[in-house]
Amino acid sequence: MSRLAPVLQGFFTDKLLTQKHASPHTISAYRDTWRLLLTFAQEATGTPPWKMNLSQLDHDLVTGFLRHLETGRGNSLRTRNARLAAIHSMFRYAALRAPEDAAEIQRVLAIDGSHSARTDISWLTDAEAGALLAACDRATWIGRRDHAMILTALRTGLRVSELTHLTCADVRLGTGAHVHCTGKGRKERSTPLDKPTAAVLRGWLAERSGQPDDPLFPARRGGVMSRDAFQARLNHYKPAAAEACPTLASKKLAPHVLRHSTAMSLRRSGVDTSVIALWLGHEDTRATQVYIHADLEMKERALARTTPPDVQPGRYKAPDQLLAYLESL
Repeated sequence: MSRLAPVLQGFFTDKLLTQKHASPHTISAYRDTWRLLLTFAQEATGTPPWKMNLSQLDHDLVTGFLRHLETGRGNSLRTRNARLAAIHSMFRYAALRAPEDAAEIQRVLAIDGSHSARTDISWLTDAEAGALLAACDRATWIGRRDHAMILTALRTGLRVSELTHLTCADVRLGTGAHVHCTGKGRKERSTPLDKPTAAVLRGWLAERSGQPDDPLFPARRGGVMSRDAFQARLNHYKPAAAEACPTLASKKLAPHVLRHSTAMSLRRSGVDTSVIALWLGHEDTRATQVYIHADLEMKERALARTTPPDVQPGRYKAPDQLLAYLESL
């Protein structure tokens, strides 16, 4: 039987850090998964993690851990599947280094992720985005920083980690203005800027007057802004923005909503999904299909084009109260 500790240490140091150059976010997510799993395994087996054998993390223990995530910790199916992906990744690494445990490794790798219904994405309309930007008090330094930061997020669709880790040198405002970032999987990409956003960033850079490697949108103390701090700024502006645009009140306002807003704006402007995938840094265009499903107006326009000439266009209305009831189910 193989000892777990050297295999797990090799997975993090050799596979994730050296070979894959995994991002700090990925490292922390995988680390948290294994801390939770090893704590659960210690309670189940009575063996401290540093003495465990790989075979003790068998199919039954891992499935029990996944049930614990859902029922004991109240995790969503998405979180449960993300934890399972981290476990699978380590077991695939272990398969070549612990052949004596191959049978149990394959049983764990055979555990399927849970399937959940696709939820509708949330995004901001032009009016809602405008109200959010207007809520930033541009008479203050923090307000000008937040206005430039939120505008950049809305126009580029950068992930929150990509946005907060932008440096002053990452903004290129010459011909073909764009921002350069290192995204998920250490992949580099450039995202174009429209003229209004470029103008705002030009003014912000002049005021920021930082060194090339300094954060473009620094926190109060000058360092990189955290994900929670960015969320706190959105929470700060939401009440004022909702007063100007009441539809914002019922919407969840989160960094990824700004990213969705960029994608929906591009989609509704007729930009092809393959271009949107490149814009957002998606490896697979299937990840971009969600924006087609979310665009109800586009579906209705498609339906209008297929309406038979002798049928009055519009939504279906049930001619009978009972049929209307059935239609409402």
